[in-house]
Amino acid sequence: MNDSLQQLALGKLPLVLVGENEVLPVAPLLFSGSFNPLHEGHLGLLRAAEVVDRRKGFFELSLVNVDKPPLSTEEVERRLRHLQAVAPVVLTRAPTFIEKAELFPGAWFALGFDTAIRLLSRSYHTDLLGMLTRFQTLDIRFVVAGRRHENRFQTLEELRIPSGFESLFIPIPERAFRVDISSTELRCSG
Repeated sequence: MNDSLQQLALGKLPLVLVGENEVLPVAPLLFSGSFNPLHEGHLGLLRAAEVVDRRKGFFELSLVNVDKPPLSTEEVERRLRHLQAVAPVVLTRAPTFIEKAELFPGAWFALGFDTAIRLLSRSYHTDLLGMLTRFQTLDIRFVVAGRRHENRFQTLEELRIPSGFESLFIPIPERAFRVDISSTELRCSG
């Protein structure tokens, strides 16, 4: 694993699949995140997305993140110890969903409401409509769970999705998944 991780860190591999006897499907179900720390909300969201999508889910951990410094190989290995005990993991260097979509055409991505806000934010994307059109071309879908945001629980129905792109987003009903916890809160309280 260490050699593959080094090759990925150097940009010589596009991805590394972690998990004994795992095979990445052509169009996987991926839950992308930093998982610092991994908690019950992550596990519940992945399981709920598996019910909606009917495919086995994989965690996706990128060594490069839009809002955070790159992860060292030591930090990746630390996070992997927790992640791979629960589900298979795909490691990439794809910090944005459009880069992830290019790596995994046909993929469904599980995400929370707060991540969906960033995905649809023009401050993160200079050409939001072009990106959404590319997601359509690549047959990408986003399975979105509600989250506590701005002091209340909010769901996919409250997002302003540009007209014509609604079919990219599939809700996870609150009755199927709701965990009001975040990695940020856990890090701050610990």
